[in-house]
Amino acid sequence: MAAPQLISVSDAINENLIKNEKEINYCAQCIDSVDENMNNKYENMTEIQKFYNGKNVLITGATGFLGKILVEKLLRCCPGVENLYLLVRQKRGKDIYTRMEEIFDDPVFSRLKDEVPKFRHKVVVVPADCEAAGLGLTLTDRQMLTEKVNIIFHSAATVKFDEHLRAALVTNVRAPLHLLRLARDMKKLDVLMHISTAYSNSHLSEVEERFYPCEADCEQLQQMIDKLSDSQINNMLPKILGPWPNTYTFTKALAEKELRLAAGGMPIGIFRPAIVISTAKEPLKGWLDNMYGPTGVAVGSATGILRTMQCDELVSADIVPVDSVVNCLMVAACSVHNAYKENSPPLEPPIFNYVSSVEKRITWGEFVSLNMQWIHYYPFSDAVWFISLRLTKSALVNKVYMFFLHLIPAALVDGLAICLGKKPKMLKVYRKIHKFSTVLTYFCTREIKFCNSRTRELWEKTSEADKQIYPFSMSAMNWEEYFQDYLAGIRRFLFKESDDTLPQARIKWKRLYYLHQIARFIFFVLAVYALWWFLSLLW
Repeated sequence: MAAPQLISVSDAINENLIKNEKEINYCAQCIDSVDENMNNKYENMTEIQKFYNGKNVLITGATGFLGKILVEKLLRCCPGVENLYLLVRQKRGKDIYTRMEEIFDDPVFSRLKDEVPKFRHKVVVVPADCEAAGLGLTLTDRQMLTEKVNIIFHSAATVKFDEHLRAALVTNVRAPLHLLRLARDMKKLDVLMHISTAYSNSHLSEVEERFYPCEADCEQLQQMIDKLSDSQINNMLPKILGPWPNTYTFTKALAEKELRLAAGGMPIGIFRPAIVISTAKEPLKGWLDNMYGPTGVAVGSATGILRTMQCDELVSADIVPVDSVVNCLMVAACSVHNAYKENSPPLEPPIFNYVSSVEKRITWGEFVSLNMQWIHYYPFSDAVWFISLRLTKSALVNKVYMFFLHLIPAALVDGLAICLGKKPKMLKVYRKIHKFSTVLTYFCTREIKFCNSRTRELWEKTSEADKQIYPFSMSAMNWEEYFQDYLAGIRRFLFKESDDTLPQARIKWKRLYYLHQIARFIFFVLAVYALWWFLSLLW
């Protein structure tokens, strides 16, 4: 048996040093390889993707319609984004984490889950309340946000046209001011984008991408309404609003004014989208989650309940798809940041009007016509009558139509319900419908000429690569195709009806059509008979 070979201490040390050196060199090579891969990834990014690379983004209103699309787009199309901090409040007895879990179950996030399955670690839910002083943040959360956040998107708002002034002032004016105070303490802030509305100055016949006068003062108004009851505020409302048609547009205009005064050179941008409705392409065609505005009209007419409305067919319906809105918003944020980095930054926050009437105008008459065209292919199973919506500019004619087409049928149905021992509800339904349509009338009977030169210039300056990822030019919109997906989307995402129910729904739709024609014939005969009877009395 051979004797074991002895190794000197110095040889052992040298051997270990050589081994360690090899390991260090290997680790260095790994680090270099990782760095090289990261550099390659960065180099392959577009300009907009580079802007969001490594950034922490704070979003308010992330649980809302526009907010969901913004969250989805950032996570799916900005691979280098660091974290999304979502300010969420507890609602209806659900904690914020339960709310976010339910929101991520929405079909709108299905594409994100397929393409970027490991995204949840980037989403940080922060308990907050935009209506509370200091946004209801804890000191720990506030410190975290001030140290990390680079970009802010303020989307939270109440979009009810008839919201009580007390609530609208808190949500639409005071909340963005609270957010601005938080932003002032942020050490790495690149940009704050405030989402307003193209109708913040809807009392004007022409709206450019600039600020307009608003005589109201937030603090004085708050002090005044704190001393008044709700009924007193309602009595004074016309005087408070002045030329503005409702509390929504008024508070949005006031918020713009207050942000302008308080900006103090901070990198702030004002983004004004028009009437935001369903997605055009991404992440799902026709996705939406609410029945606000035009969608309420589409649903009401397609179910056969809404049959008349005061509306000028020739007035522009400035509707814009929510995915295009978000794309423009994200590109605008980069533009605002770059503008404030220049030697001569803007003297006041840049404003972007995002509208459709300049590049791809559609009228309210065309809106209704396209809905009527495609509802035959995507009828709703819950329809109670065939679609038959009359638009008239005349308030008097509309009231006559309402009496014959809404109130009389509703009274007959309620009378039948009472006879059958059921609770009458149609007259109550029509009271709500008439209130809803009255609110919309202001916007459906007035033509507003919008200017969007800054937004169009933004598109021209966007690189071809970014135009593919973040398309937002309305000039490419095909309304015919859009409304096909729009009606299908209402059916799928609002009514939760699968396409398997279409054959049965179409059969029902044909039956409603024949009933509608029979009813029209009977009404015509009765009208002729009544006219003949009346004339016979005169003779």
